[in-house]
This record gives sequence, C-alpha cells and structure tokens, in this order.
Amino acid sequence: MKYTISKAVITLLAIAFCINVSAQDATLASGIKMYFFKKYQSARKILEPLAAADPKANYFLGLLVLESGNIKEANSIFAKFPEDPANISGVARVAFANKNASNGMQIAKDLASKSKKKEWQQEKFAADAIAYTDGGDYQQAVSWYKDVLTKTDDADVHIGIGDVYRKIPGGAGDAMTNYEHVTEKDAKNSLAFSRIGDTWYEARNYISALDNYARAKDADPSNPLPYKSLADAYYRSGNYSKALENMKKYMELSDNSAADQKQYAELMYNAKSYCDAAELAKKLLPSQTDPAAKTELYGILGFSQAECGDSIEALKNLRIYFKMQTPSKITPGAYIQFGKLFLKMDMLDSAGYYYTKGVSGDTAKNKTDIYKDIAEAFKAKKNYCKSAEWYDNLIKANPDASQTIYFWRGCMFYYCKDYPTALKTFDEFKVKYPDSNPAIYWHGRAAAAIDSEGKEGTAVADFTTWLEKVGPNYDKKNDMKIALEYLLIYYYNKKDNENLKAMEEKVRAVDPNDSLLKQIEDAENAGNAPKKTGTAKPKTK
Repeated sequence: MKYTISKAVITLLAIAFCINVSAQDATLASGIKMYFFKKYQSARKILEPLAAADPKANYFLGLLVLESGNIKEANSIFAKFPEDPANISGVARVAFANKNASNGMQIAKDLASKSKKKEWQQEKFAADAIAYTDGGDYQQAVSWYKDVLTKTDDADVHIGIGDVYRKIPGGAGDAMTNYEHVTEKDAKNSLAFSRIGDTWYEARNYISALDNYARAKDADPSNPLPYKSLADAYYRSGNYSKALENMKKYMELSDNSAADQKQYAELMYNAKSYCDAAELAKKLLPSQTDPAAKTELYGILGFSQAECGDSIEALKNLRIYFKMQTPSKITPGAYIQFGKLFLKMDMLDSAGYYYTKGVSGDTAKNKTDIYKDIAEAFKAKKNYCKSAEWYDNLIKANPDASQTIYFWRGCMFYYCKDYPTALKTFDEFKVKYPDSNPAIYWHGRAAAAIDSEGKEGTAVADFTTWLEKVGPNYDKKNDMKIALEYLLIYYYNKKDNENLKAMEEKVRAVDPNDSLLKQIEDAENAGNAPKKTGTAKPKTK
C-alpha cells in the first residue's frame, strides 16, 4: 500500500521538530550557564541526558567533571567525541591536569592547525585549553585568540583572552580592555563584570572590585558568583557583616556544595555569628569525608562554641582539632584563642602555655594588639602577676604605648605586690609622660607600699606634687586620703608638728572620721605612739 503524506502534516512535523530542537537548545544553554556559574550539580543534571548525542553538552559535562578533580572520568567523557574540536581541547586540558604540559601543548597545536580562514572554533578551543589550565604557553594562547578576533567579535573570545592575560605578569591592563569591550557592547554580560571585579580584586583595589561585582549582580540576579566575590572582597576589607550578608545570598543561589557550606560556616565565625557557625559546622561534620576539611570544621566548631559559651564542648572539639591539624597549618591566632578558652575555664597554666606558643609563632613585627588582649584577659581573671608580664611585653615591643598601657602595667605589678618592679615601671611612666598625674600618684603609691611605716619619706615628693596639681576639690577622695594619710604618718614620725597640723586639717577636710587621723590625735593627747602606723590598705580599682 502506498501512503501519501499531506503538505500540512509535513509542515506540522517540521514545526514540531523545530520546537523540539529549540527546547533542547534552550536546555543546553541553561546547562552551560550553570557551568559558568559554577553550579556544577545543577549543570550535571541538565547536561548528562544530552551528552550522549550532543558533543557540546558532552564537552561541558567533561569540563565540570574535570573541575571537580576527577581527571580520569573527564578523559573518558571527552573521548566519546574524538573528532569534535571542543572535546579534543578537553583532552588537552586533561593532559595539562596530569602535569603533561608538552602533550597538552601538542594536542592544542594540532587542533589550532585545523582552523581555516573563516573557521575559528578550532583555534579558539585550542587557546581555551591553555587559558583555563596551568603549564601551557600563555603567549601562544594570546596569539591564537588574537587571530580568532580577526574573524569574530565573540564575547567568549574576549573573555578568554582576558583570562589568559591575567596569568601573564603585567597583563592585567590588556585583560581589563577585553572585559570592558564586552560590557560596552552588552551591559547584561554578568560574567564580564565579574571578571572586571576579579581583576580589581587581584590588584587589591577593593572599592572598584566591589563596584563591578555589584554590576555583575545587577546584570543577572540569578548569577551566584558576584555574591561570592562580594563576600570575598568584603571579607578581605574586614567588613565581615557585609561579607556574611552576600555569602548568605550566594548560598541561596548556588548548589550549596560541601566546600561552600564549610566556607559559609567559617565566614559566620569571622562575622561573630558564633552560635550559627557552631550549629552549621556540627551539621556538616558527619557527612564530611575530606580529612583536611573535616579538621577545619572541628576548628570552626570548637572556636565557635568557645565564643558561644559552651566551654566544655569547645575544649573537647578543639583538642580534636589540634590533634588532627598539621602543626604548620595551626596559626598563632589559633593558639591564642585556645589560650583564651583555658583562661575562661581557670586553667591558667595551660592558658599561659598556649598564649606564649601563639605569640612566639607570630611573625608580625607589631604584636601590641596581641599582647594587650592577653594582658587584659589575665587582668579580667584577676591574675595580676601574669597580666603585668604581658603589659610589660607590650611596652617593650612598643615603647610609644599610650598612658593607659603604662598605667596598667604599673598597676598590675602593684596589685601583684611586686612593689619594687611597680616603682620602676611607674618611674618609666613618669619619664615617658612627665605631665601625667596618674604617673606621679602611682609612683607615690608604689613608694609608699615599700615605705609602709612612713619612716623613709620616699613617697613625700610624689604625693606633695600630686596634691598640689589636683587641688583640694579633686573628686577621687579615696586617692586623696591615701596620699594624705602617708604624709600624715610621715610627719608624725618625724615629729614635724607644723606639717603634721597642716596634714591633719587636710585629712579632716576629706574625711572627718578618718581612722588614722583619730589614732594620731589620740596618741598626741595621750603622749603615746599610735597603735597603727603606715598607710591604710590601698583599694584596688
């Protein structure tokens, strides 16, 4: 039987075929977009069903597998289309990934040689194989890209040559020219804006980087990469809250890979969102198979718990972290943070050990902030002797430290009851800041503590000078009492009645019920020595 198909049916079949091809092309384009956005899980779901029959889909599937580190599987994928230029360039990328640069260059050269006058895809793919791997001849890639640009003004070619220029010393300017050429023609090219941002970021011009990442974000709100780049740039500039804000948006748009989630937890910690960081790290640990990443997660978990208030769990997890981590990868700051945890738990010997270990490993020339943090931590625990040691280290490292630092160094030695050292440090305070009232007063306090019976008069000059400087209306009456009581007992011991009477009036003006004043008055009336001599016990601040 002979079948006749009408023209209408043929037309409908043709339309259906076109619609199917168009839909497939759109799906492929979506998969490629996911690849460029580094949404590899999403890209793979789209590309795998297409790869069996479509060389282009197969090529991008191979690329994302190669990006994930599975070189052997990527090679098998590229080998399925041995005559396709894109997949041939994929094989070259595999050679470079296997550190066989000479083989990779030969494959690329053979591919580029197949390019004809009006054909440029072979040369472009050959250049791509070098641009997006390590070990190839970057200048050769530039030469091929330039030749391709005589045949087409394709945006991907400009981005490719820009990417390879960034690998060449001094090539950032040429890279920027090519990226900007793309954005001038297409203000919606999010990828090009991201590359401009990356170039500024590498030049440490974070303001310009942030500006272009914002443009990339606006050009295509579905592109997660600008948010990731914004997070990195804000992190580098020290704005951790903005970094966390953008990382959160990135996580909403990305595939939430294990590496992304680990970085998210790390950023939460740096942004001081400690409890959230601890919760996420704890959630990620059971499924983490990479030993290095697992070690880092234990660190994030433990340090976050320490700040979140769970000291017991923090100690447990940080002990795991320090045991697992390669010693050369443990930063001085990590040792210092561990020291803080021990201090919080009143394990002072361990705290001192890890503080010292952290400081000795810190290669920074200026360690004043570290010394100050440690000194204040011991001060908060009222371990005044240890605090004094670290304030002393601070001033030795930075002789131009503030009056406040000089003050606390001396006070810590004073409260540690190391009065000779306190006297010496307050003497240095007076020399450094001769007009400082606290320096004069506390030098007197240290001298008076040594001359506790008020017989030598070593604090007379300091207290007399200080009282004249602050005047009778000074608001810290207790400080005035301590100075006046010392002078009172000294003049009593010296039988200097004129100065004694003057001191009695001054003490009475500050505190009519002063106990030492009453003892001396009673002793004078009875003609006997007072039962109590020396200064009253100083009050700590």
